[in-house]
Amino acid sequence: MGYQALYRVWRPQQFVDVVGQEHITKTLQNALLQQKISHAYLFSGPRGTGKTSAAKILAKAVNCEKAPIKEPCNECTACLGITDGSIPDVIEIDAASNNGVEEIRDIRDKVKYAPNSVKYKVYIVDEVHMLSIGAFNALLKTLEEPPKHVIFILATTEPHKIPLTIISRCQRFDFKRIQPQDIIGRMNTILADTGIVCNEKALHIIARAAEGGMRDALSLLDQAISFSSNDEISVEEALTVTGSVSQSFLTNLAQAIHVKEVAVALQLLKDLLAIGKDPVRLIEDMVYYFRDMLLYQVSPDLTDSFEKVIVDDEFVELTRRISSDFIYGMIEGLNKTQQEMKWTNHPRVLLEVALVKLCHQEQGTSAVMPADVGTLEKKVEMLERELSQLKSQGIQSLGTAKQALAKTKSPTKKVYKVPIGKVHNILKNATKQDLHNIKSHWAEMLNILGTQNMKSAAALLSESEPVAASSDAFVVKFKYDIHCQMAMENTRFLETISSILANIAGTPYAMEGVPDNQWKEIREEFLSNQSTDGLQEEAEKVEEEPLVAEARRLFGDELIEIND
Repeated sequence: MGYQALYRVWRPQQFVDVVGQEHITKTLQNALLQQKISHAYLFSGPRGTGKTSAAKILAKAVNCEKAPIKEPCNECTACLGITDGSIPDVIEIDAASNNGVEEIRDIRDKVKYAPNSVKYKVYIVDEVHMLSIGAFNALLKTLEEPPKHVIFILATTEPHKIPLTIISRCQRFDFKRIQPQDIIGRMNTILADTGIVCNEKALHIIARAAEGGMRDALSLLDQAISFSSNDEISVEEALTVTGSVSQSFLTNLAQAIHVKEVAVALQLLKDLLAIGKDPVRLIEDMVYYFRDMLLYQVSPDLTDSFEKVIVDDEFVELTRRISSDFIYGMIEGLNKTQQEMKWTNHPRVLLEVALVKLCHQEQGTSAVMPADVGTLEKKVEMLERELSQLKSQGIQSLGTAKQALAKTKSPTKKVYKVPIGKVHNILKNATKQDLHNIKSHWAEMLNILGTQNMKSAAALLSESEPVAASSDAFVVKFKYDIHCQMAMENTRFLETISSILANIAGTPYAMEGVPDNQWKEIREEFLSNQSTDGLQEEAEKVEEEPLVAEARRLFGDELIEIND
């Protein structure tokens, strides 16, 4: 093959070349120098972080003719043979395609044979989590007590799928995602050797698009080199290859949302989709953009933790004007839309709706950057001096006058206005029998009301009582004005009471409420309007003592005698 991909040409051949994993390479180097090599290792971590490369370097180091050394010499016969794969004692196995019991049994049978060319026989099992349960069980005993000349190195991206009995027999090393700065440093080394020029911002875009994987970064760099029309990789070419969105576009979009320019935001989205960008990738970039903006507001020194943003003047200016509450709302809204996009056939429509909603969200106060603190302190001191001068010129007397004026204004208290005409009409047609009928069903009605998810409304009637009733309506006296007002202004509450009484009493009574402090006045006014001959009769119709009503309900009219 005439051409090899960059990640193959530049595969690490020494521990020093495995960037971003110093906590692992240093441990392995010390173990090599001290000759404390374990019989089994487990390398776990995300893709493209150096697991298989570190395994091959370890295999070369233990078999190097100059051992014990912390780095393979890559010059002796053993190192060169392991590098080109010509030494059969270093066996690489793909567990994804060799995951059966028979394959593992074959390994178990062959480990007892001594190596042919080098000191140690090394088995590198890649994607070991793909082995079946039976294969793991077949490997257990051999993995725990292999011959002295055998070393197992297991590599996986999903360690949680490996049985604990396997993990406990290995020294485990967790490879972490490589930081963008380390990826950029490695790419600069490669570009310097190849003679290709790349814009620094383009390298940042590629490094962040790789998501912590060196192999992904070198693949994207290889693709960008092929895509480039000359010997220099531009920012636009890096954006096209990675499918990312330029920071200037995200800044313009954030600005449009912040000032609520819906038309501008939708036009920017239309332009982006027209050149083939993915809505799902766009919304992910926006989430990271606002996340980096929030980190910059918290502390500008956290730029090393940024996922998307390269700090420039436009970004700093926008960050000063946008509040943290606005950023919280943006991240929450975008994250919700991203979740909904997984279940829709129209992601573009969801994204457009999300932009419209975000343009209309309420904005909090402006963010205050650390650089503004000194200016604000000066303004506060100036305002304090001006306030002192105003006080000395009589501002206190003005405040006293305002307080006196406020005291002359009598506070207005909202009082429930009773519909006196309706109440008088009920009193005019009220009878003792109708009042008795209402009171006899009152407790039952309250119980039913409490079971219909209206317990709070039913509580308003806990300290009230019916005081008069006609054939189709009744008056309830409330102890407190506020309870009367809340009950009578709740239409659903009144309709529910009428419906319950229709079911248990046979009549859909209408209820009118009267506060206790107004009832006596309304009653006396009604009685004064009646004729002298009928005054006593109407008074008896209006209200009956609760004790008498209860006695009538328990014993009946035939068995009781009422004496004043």
